[in-house]
Amino acid sequence: MADIFELNDTRTHPVDVQRAPGLTRIVLSSPPANALSMAMMEAILSALRDAAEDKSNRVVVIAAEGKIFSAGHDLKELTARRGDADRGRAFFATTMHKCSELMQAIVRHPTPVIAEVGGLATAAGCQLVASCDLAIASEEAHFCTPGVNIGLFCSTPMVALSRNLTRKHAMEMLLTGETIDARTAREFGLINRVVPPEYLGTIVGKYATTIASKSPVTVKIGKEAFYKQAEMGLADAYDYAAAVMTENMLAKDAEEGIGAFLEKRKPEWTGE
Repeated sequence: MADIFELNDTRTHPVDVQRAPGLTRIVLSSPPANALSMAMMEAILSALRDAAEDKSNRVVVIAAEGKIFSAGHDLKELTARRGDADRGRAFFATTMHKCSELMQAIVRHPTPVIAEVGGLATAAGCQLVASCDLAIASEEAHFCTPGVNIGLFCSTPMVALSRNLTRKHAMEMLLTGETIDARTAREFGLINRVVPPEYLGTIVGKYATTIASKSPVTVKIGKEAFYKQAEMGLADAYDYAAAVMTENMLAKDAEEGIGAFLEKRKPEWTGE
């Protein structure tokens, strides 16, 4: 992966934003825990906004330094606010809303977001993985939602888990708090692929460049439609999808892509 992102690296603690043609890689760079502190969440949101505003960007990758992808919320930061007059209520609410904003920003991002998971993803860190459109993990990666073990049910991670895993698998993780390995996470539907650690960056890079080679307007239309129809009943979903596909057919890239297919040539995307 490093060879793809060798240009335009910008370290802005607590994240390292790396850019290459058509690609943005956001690296959580506050090891060992890479906790989702307020500063970390703001930094990720800022990087996501920059990537969304960059019309040349096609794919975002979220990765992390160290052996822990993310340990979730910064419990020390949260506990320190128990001394506030309201026992921390306002800060707790702000933190949870900021986390929800971050996860929705990933889902609503105009380009696909891929999680590159090389280590442990726990609680809100696991939520971060589940919120991404795709997730590729190393054989050394592990996942859990252990809030139940410390008296704090992982209610916000539950939103992302319940939309990606079967209900039984999601409840298994939420109720037991036990850690699962990467292969089990794949069986549960939390991640797409499990690869040897030495190939993780290469495989993620292959996914990213493959997606980046598609029509950007088509991918944007498709991602938005996928999440909207998923929240609808069957009949409404088909009505909505039919309307989206009709509009998509009128896009210049659809005309070009279909024409190129019929003429047996490579399409030239304009993003329109």
